[in-house]
This record gives sequence, C-alpha cells and structure tokens, in this order.
Amino acid sequence: MNTAQAQVLDLQLRYAHAVDDDALEQWPGFFTPQGRYRVIPRENHARGLPACLIDCQGVAMMQDRVVSLRTANIYNIHFDRHLMSPPLVAPADGDGLVRARTQFLVIQSDQAGVSKPFAAGVYLDLVDLRGPQPLFAERTVVLDSYGVQELLATPI
Repeated sequence: MNTAQAQVLDLQLRYAHAVDDDALEQWPGFFTPQGRYRVIPRENHARGLPACLIDCQGVAMMQDRVVSLRTANIYNIHFDRHLMSPPLVAPADGDGLVRARTQFLVIQSDQAGVSKPFAAGVYLDLVDLRGPQPLFAERTVVLDSYGVQELLATPI
C-alpha cells in the first residue's frame, strides 16, 4: 500500500468510526472548509443530473445539519455499521489531491436489535493530502438505488 492510499484509508476509517459511534459533531472536521458532501442516486449520477438527496456545500452547512439532527429533527434512533472495500486511489488534477473510489455497505440496527442493509454504493472522494491530516475536499456518496428504505438522517 502506498502512502497516499494509506492516508486515504485512514481518513475513511476515522470518518466511518465517528459516524458509527454517533460522534456526529466530528463529521464536519473530516472536510476542508469549503468541502462538499453529497448523496446522490446512481441514476442521477450516471446521467449527470444534479438532484441529490443531500448536498452540503461547506463545513458550515454540515455543522448546521448536525445541530439540526441533535435539536430539531425527529428520526428513528438507530446504529450504523460501515463495511468498506479498500480504496482505489489515483492522482487528481492538482498537487496534493487524490481521487478515491471505495465500495460500501451500511448496516443499520434499530433499538430492538434488528439489523438490515440500509445503503449500498460507492464513495467517490477527492482528498486533500497537503495538510497535517488528509481531508475530504469532496465526498460524493453514490447510492445503488434511488433512495433508502428509512429516513436518511445521519451521514453515510
């Protein structure tokens, strides 16, 4: 494993553990200040259509989403578990940036202990390796289906 791949894998694992551990306040910190997080169905992504299920542009929008999740939104209490392939990493246009493609499956468990597949797809990441820690400049979550069976509340 080369250095860039190891850095991307470390970032992705720390991200998944934070989301799975319900440490959502850490979530925006995995992105550059102008970073973008979006969740888009495969069909829209393949056709170049812009409609997303979630589109946060900048850390401030992500922070607002976390505050809303903690104080205003009503959604099913659940526990997520990320399963991911190793990332395929390639240089991007720009010094210190890499692109990564990683397959994922998120299993969700409810309060009764029932676990079921929640979301599957691929992460398409643009990762900035120039700072002391790698950060997502962009994380596009491409879902295999148009939607998810339950409410999409927390980050995938």
